Amino acid sequence: MKIIKITVAIIVILLLCAGIFLFKGELPQEEIDAKYTGETSQFFTMENGARIHFRDEGNPNGPAVVLVHGSNASLHTWEPWVEILGESYRIITMDLPAHGLTGAVPDKRYGSPAQLRTVDAVVRHVGLDKFTLGGNSMGGGVTWRYTLAHPEKVEAMLLIDSSGLPQFRQQLEAKANQLDQGTKEAPVFFSLMRKPWFRAIAKYIDPYWMTKQGVNSAYNHSPVVTEELIQRYYELALRGGSRDATLSRFSTYNTTEEPVDTARFNAPALIMWGREDSLIPVDVADLFNDALEQSSLVIYDDVGHIPMEEIPNRSAEDVSKFLFEVYGAN
Repeated sequence: MKIIKITVAIIVILLLCAGIFLFKGELPQEEIDAKYTGETSQFFTMENGARIHFRDEGNPNGPAVVLVHGSNASLHTWEPWVEILGESYRIITMDLPAHGLTGAVPDKRYGSPAQLRTVDAVVRHVGLDKFTLGGNSMGGGVTWRYTLAHPEKVEAMLLIDSSGLPQFRQQLEAKANQLDQGTKEAPVFFSLMRKPWFRAIAKYIDPYWMTKQGVNSAYNHSPVVTEELIQRYYELALRGGSRDATLSRFSTYNTTEEPVDTARFNAPALIMWGREDSLIPVDVADLFNDALEQSSLVIYDDVGHIPMEEIPNRSAEDVSKFLFEVYGAN
């Protein structure tokens, strides 16, 4: 364990040194928007002035599925599922504030309440009253929080390597010595961004090597990780204004939420997890499955934090089976 800690420390120091000497400033919004806006991309402006990037794709007559990306990701992470599931389902994806082509917003609010308001603004904008809501990582946290806030709207939940319920933190700490995380290489970015000293210098560091290490770790060194994929994360992170927005988001990270009464969840949930997740341990999947009365659990061997991109066909097939149980044939 000591050797691992020393190795991680050396990697961090090398990344910081490389970043300082290879500093690159922000990229123009217009340039990044032109590159990453797709044919189905749409934009609308919320009442607070935030310009939200979203896509409304798939079968317009099918049941609606709203998908929320994880921290430092974007709606592009759902593209494989949109292609596979879109024949049967209407699929809405979005970039949350501080992410993707939404980026910085005028009121500089990036915490959980702002995320829930954004999801609600999008579904109201596209005219949805009821839908399945799903999310990966941080987006999973958005999913269960939104479901608690709007139980009348959410017909089912998809929790994909999701942020856990507040009470899970204590449960995990209580069994910390029993957790078998082995020698998984976690992304250094997230641990560093929790530290004030790093946030103070982060905007002056080129994030390329940190991005590359983080993506490879999150995707469990999957062959789907290409230079194009790394560049997507890297360039969206450097889009004008997004770096300051990300720093603001991490500076307001909340670890003091009250425990959730799981009896309040009345929607069925599909819990999907990569066994090799280096960010959120697979133990959290078991905690979700135990806590939620109407839940099904699928764990994928040799898969990391992003099943919808690492194993799109298999994970989408599991979603199809689950949604068939919810909606029947359509």
